[in-house]
Amino acid sequence: MHSSLLGAPVRGFAPFKQHKQGVQARVVLPRAAQPLRLAGVVANAGASGSRGLVRVSAAAPAATTAAPASPAAPATAQANGAAPARSGLVKDAPTFQEAIAKLQQYWASVGCAIWLPHNTEVGAGTMNPATFLRVLGPEPWNVAYPEPSIRPDDSRYGDNPNRLQRHTQFQVILKPDPGNAQELYLGSLEALGIDTRSHDVRFVEDNWESPVLGAWGLGWEVWLDGMEVTQFTYFQQAGGRVLDAPAVEITYGLERIMMALQGVTNFKDIRYAPGVTYGEMFYQNEYEMSCYNLDEAEVAGQRARFELYDKEARRLLSKRLPIPAYDHLLKLSHTFNLMDARGAVGVTERAECFAVLRGLAREITGLWVSRREELEHPLGLIPPPALPSPQRPAAPASAEPRTFVLEVGGEELPPDDVVSAVNQLRERVPALLAKLRLGHGAIHVEGTPRRLAVVVEALAAAQTSEESKVRGPPAKQAFAADGVTPTKALEGFCRKNGVEAGAVFKEADPKGVEYVWAVVKDAGRPAVEVLTDELPGLVGGLAFKKSMRWNPGTGAASPAFSRPLRWLLALHGDTVLPFVYGTLQAGATTRVLRNAASPTLPVPSAEAYLPALAAAGISLPGAGRAEAIWRDVVAAAARVGGVVPEATRGDLLEEVTNLVEAPSVVMGSFSPDFLALPSEVLVMVMRKHQRYFPVFTADGKSLLPHFITVANGPIDPAVVANGNEAVLRARFEDAAFFYREDLKQPLQDFRPKLSGTTFQKELGSLLAKSDRVEKLVPALAAAVAAAAPSQAAWASPAVLDVAVAAAHLAKADLATSTVTEMTALAGTMGRHYAAKQGLPAAVSEAVFEACLPRQAGDLLPSSPAGVLVAVADRLDSLVGLFAAGCAPSAATDPFALRRAAYGMLQTLVTNKVSVSLKAAVAATAALQPIPVSAQVQTDVLTYLAGRLEQLLGDGGAPAEVVRAALAERGDDPALVAATVEQLKAEWEAGDGGRLRKVMAAFSRPTRIVRGKEVPPASVAVAPALFEGEEEKALFAAYSEARGKVTSASTVSEWLAAAEPLLPAIDKFFEKVFVMCEDQAVRANRLALLRDLAALPRGVMDLSQLPGF
Repeated sequence: MHSSLLGAPVRGFAPFKQHKQGVQARVVLPRAAQPLRLAGVVANAGASGSRGLVRVSAAAPAATTAAPASPAAPATAQANGAAPARSGLVKDAPTFQEAIAKLQQYWASVGCAIWLPHNTEVGAGTMNPATFLRVLGPEPWNVAYPEPSIRPDDSRYGDNPNRLQRHTQFQVILKPDPGNAQELYLGSLEALGIDTRSHDVRFVEDNWESPVLGAWGLGWEVWLDGMEVTQFTYFQQAGGRVLDAPAVEITYGLERIMMALQGVTNFKDIRYAPGVTYGEMFYQNEYEMSCYNLDEAEVAGQRARFELYDKEARRLLSKRLPIPAYDHLLKLSHTFNLMDARGAVGVTERAECFAVLRGLAREITGLWVSRREELEHPLGLIPPPALPSPQRPAAPASAEPRTFVLEVGGEELPPDDVVSAVNQLRERVPALLAKLRLGHGAIHVEGTPRRLAVVVEALAAAQTSEESKVRGPPAKQAFAADGVTPTKALEGFCRKNGVEAGAVFKEADPKGVEYVWAVVKDAGRPAVEVLTDELPGLVGGLAFKKSMRWNPGTGAASPAFSRPLRWLLALHGDTVLPFVYGTLQAGATTRVLRNAASPTLPVPSAEAYLPALAAAGISLPGAGRAEAIWRDVVAAAARVGGVVPEATRGDLLEEVTNLVEAPSVVMGSFSPDFLALPSEVLVMVMRKHQRYFPVFTADGKSLLPHFITVANGPIDPAVVANGNEAVLRARFEDAAFFYREDLKQPLQDFRPKLSGTTFQKELGSLLAKSDRVEKLVPALAAAVAAAAPSQAAWASPAVLDVAVAAAHLAKADLATSTVTEMTALAGTMGRHYAAKQGLPAAVSEAVFEACLPRQAGDLLPSSPAGVLVAVADRLDSLVGLFAAGCAPSAATDPFALRRAAYGMLQTLVTNKVSVSLKAAVAATAALQPIPVSAQVQTDVLTYLAGRLEQLLGDGGAPAEVVRAALAERGDDPALVAATVEQLKAEWEAGDGGRLRKVMAAFSRPTRIVRGKEVPPASVAVAPALFEGEEEKALFAAYSEARGKVTSASTVSEWLAAAEPLLPAIDKFFEKVFVMCEDQAVRANRLALLRDLAALPRGVMDLSQLPGF
């Protein structure tokens, strides 16, 4: 999750829900409330006796005067330079306090109670007991409230225009899900004056999980013209408890929204009330609390408070008082956040604090649920959802083949889930139709964020007839003693299969047991009937990485899916297939864009489905949607003389394609002044945070001050461009703020700050770790140089001086503001700042390479200095953490040691750098601040062997080939990788290849000496004891081969040495009896075979290969 640059929802290390931000000010009495601008909502703020929400139909938002642009024409806004002076998104935008009042009035009008902010610090509105405790249990709960959200780590002394330590959230809880929560939310935007016909409003995947609280939920960030304005989550679990009724949580970041609505670029300029700005109200608070959070909060005192709050919370639990116990849990959380802001919490202490918080959260929520049960649930119980009445489809009017359509519609699926579901359906639908004996033409399966669609051309009206032979009961059980009268067993068989008793016949099975049989003729059922029965299983069989419930209860009424399903359409020709899934029944209605004049659309027949979607502006085919987006993106870039790198055609294009179903390409611009920032920063913000396509000069080397975004549906291009430009400007301004702060001192000066962050309690700070890595580099370089004569230069001053200098600075950028805010830039900014400091290019590049690889498929270090530092850093982590008892388990890997080991081995293998892992681990162990036993070193080597086996297997080599090479050369990853490739090639030559022939010959001496009393290796073969020429010939051939083989021999060289042995081996076994009576001769022959079987040693273990 990215950090906010607009006082936005962010996630961090704070133990509670950290993805929602905003500063809650105390409410100043608002002016008289303005009438709501929402269409279709029945105001019932004064109603009593009802806890329910007024459900908004899927009608369009209130009409506006702005005409949306045609979706067909890609829009380009501000294509020729810097963005103009910013204007607000809304004319006559409300003040801050008016916005709160409007939201309160709106949500009250649809059935929510207005709650109050909590009276102690919370990191997010989620932690108000009105959310975290009330989502538990079976009682209904619909509330809305503003909430001060305190984030000490976001303290900026009021200097950052977009970042505050005290933010305002507006929180809404809807329990149970009303079925139209997204439409209700869009109505609230209209209440704020936002015209959803002109703006690009999108729901972009954002999942929340807090293992600390035993809580998680699935949902979205809501983007308004590229700006994240709201978090929208379906709570699934809290306090380790699966919720009886999943609750909808909607969290607005008010500062962010109001800056956009009012068109201001600094929080201080927000109009808080008539004649009063936000800065005038809160700047002093922001400055002084920042001083406290970052400078004055005394760490030892905070740790003492943490212990006191923990103790008091547990005492209150013993008194069965969950609410005051929960308040102390909140105090614990805030205390932790203060220590974290002071940089006083390392990985181990963080884990210990989280364990305390997690345990308390589980106990408190359990007690809360028990207390509500004791009170007999004063708010009543949520009734179970109503299930539709099962119906059978009408008889088709024609027996001719017709088109079949299945549409599974709902709230926005994550892009990966769209791809996954489409692939599953493409595999399962043809199999289902084959199983059902339904003839058909072409099958098309497509998906968008809001729909999965299956279109089958020319689907038969009925199943094909089938005749099958069915076995019944044994003949002696099928008839009475007279051999003619049917028994009840036979009668039941006949009823089940629709045959007469006289039609059965007897036949013996292969074992001679006589059974009765019948020929059963199945004329087939109508397609609409069999599909109505089978479609629930097809929909329910779709699997996702993460699934959720949205209806209360369990069982058929509360199915799980990636996101809530809201409609089903199933048609064969003009016949509806009314199957039921969850609380939905399939019909002949689809839904189109939410801001369409008619968001729901009747579909008269399956053949009319695709034309109806196209007419509504929805591009259903994924490949066509992607191609259209790419074509328009390239064209838009060309209009400003730029290009979009082909590399963005991969993951970024796929993600954007599945974020929209009616793409509209919009060009935006930013001030050329921002090009002074490192291009990596700008590109990361555009691509990763905003899903924009950056525009480069024609040669692809430099950025242009333009970007391209893809909106969903018909929008006002100028409005959307302006909004996205404002978002990007704020993000760039935030990045520029951090960058300027960082440049005030050289990279070297950030390094001491690493002492304030604990790497691991027993292993010390990040600074101590950095020191160890710096000391390890020379020892590692010596080990590399010793591993192969060709690597002697690795220990030379030319390499070593660069590597040591890079190791000294490799982690310094972790203390910079830019990397603190954008952690993915670690290493990238280190390289940049090192270059700014005037260090040699080789050192700067090695600083960057020390972080590689950062994830699967990433770049790998390539320079000798970069390889040394990257490998040394990962070795230090592995050895030290294993010694500290932090080795990964099957379930947990908190220090990401699997990734560290894999990346380290991948670096050595890819760069073909030989080194003894045993020597490298020993050198690392000698530098650790705690004892590293021989057993721990062995454990590390065993762990690395497992990761190396995985790496080599991922390269496509058979597991047996990998094990054969690892058994002899596993200490040198580069050597074993080369051996695997060579051995794989020989293995794939098959039975006619030389490897199989050598294996066949060498298997004989190996099998003979296995389990026998063989002389030890110290006992040499005695030629004087040979009795036949075959023994002499084999020994001579062996001796010649032994002289050609070394520990560095390639597989090909070994086979070339071993092949001449084959005739001698064959003749030996033809003529020589090994286990003769003469004990000395027998022992001598076994010694010869012992040496022969050991010839592959140091190269490969042939016994690991199949057939040996």
